[in-house]
Amino acid sequence: MLLVAGLGGLLAACSSGGDSNDLLVDYQRDLARRLDLAPPTPAAPDNIGAFPDRRERLVSIPETREGMLNVFALRECHITTLVAERNSTLGRVAPASRMWRYELTLWQRLTDCLESEVPQRLAEADRERLERLARTKTEQLPRAAWNGLFGSEEWAGSFSRVSAPLPADALAPPEEQLASLVYLQALTDLPASNEAAANDAPSPDLEALEGHLRALNERPYTAELLRTLMLATQRLEEASALAERALARHDGCLTPALEEAEHDEWLAQWLEALNGAAQAWLAGLEPLFGSLDSPPDAVSAYYREWLSRESAAAPLPAFEAARDHHQALRSTPGRALPVRQRMCDRA
Repeated sequence: MLLVAGLGGLLAACSSGGDSNDLLVDYQRDLARRLDLAPPTPAAPDNIGAFPDRRERLVSIPETREGMLNVFALRECHITTLVAERNSTLGRVAPASRMWRYELTLWQRLTDCLESEVPQRLAEADRERLERLARTKTEQLPRAAWNGLFGSEEWAGSFSRVSAPLPADALAPPEEQLASLVYLQALTDLPASNEAAANDAPSPDLEALEGHLRALNERPYTAELLRTLMLATQRLEEASALAERALARHDGCLTPALEEAEHDEWLAQWLEALNGAAQAWLAGLEPLFGSLDSPPDAVSAYYREWLSRESAAAPLPAFEAARDHHQALRSTPGRALPVRQRMCDRA
């Protein structure tokens, strides 16, 4: 009895429309029938970790103070209204994304002004003030970008524990969310020095920032992906324990049931699709979490534990280890266990 020859057929047979847990439990049960063993009782995977609190995600930025007369002296740089709006009652309680846009816009106007003819018309003290403000805002830009992203509720929502595993037939990251990661990376990579600002690379459209954050907030894909990886790891470990029991019972021989399982393509296809989705998404997150040399400790710890593609205990490497072990049991089980190494007598 073959399990199912193709991924498409198995998905079509899933009455819930592609529930990943049903898919993996069905595989366990079919494997148990082949091995003439009782199927395992599926255990609930652990919950994903909580994203750090907002105060633990932010970095400190020294406040820049200038009198309104000094700001007005730089009115040709078009920053007067901008600074006034930022210092208004509404400006002080604006969401993180709005604060980020303010810092980016102020930096752009100061650097553009410094490279224009305006400094030639300024008094020496005002010209020095412009240079100092532009230098300060350039130096602060990476930290301002970090706070703008990691302080936003939309970004935190992508890691929500109020989430479920991905549907079995919809593992890939949403295209609009992948585009948002690319956009946010471009925004955080804006030049950190005046020399870099002189390059010809187009700047991201600041007006699009809120839209990209909203796209991430439409569904917590990061959390859904982590749950799916942990679910698959749990079910694979349970299935591997089943295979190991059968191999121990047969003195480590290759059994016909496991040989037959080697030719079932659907599981390998599904695991490959999940791995590809995880690699693509986590690779997109990586530069955003690494945009500061010294990020907050709580964020670094969360990244290592949940989003790393290298830390053995993180969901993706743990899933890959469980997948590789299970595939080894199915393909060459006699060499996968510390038991007597010999082949079954097929005579």
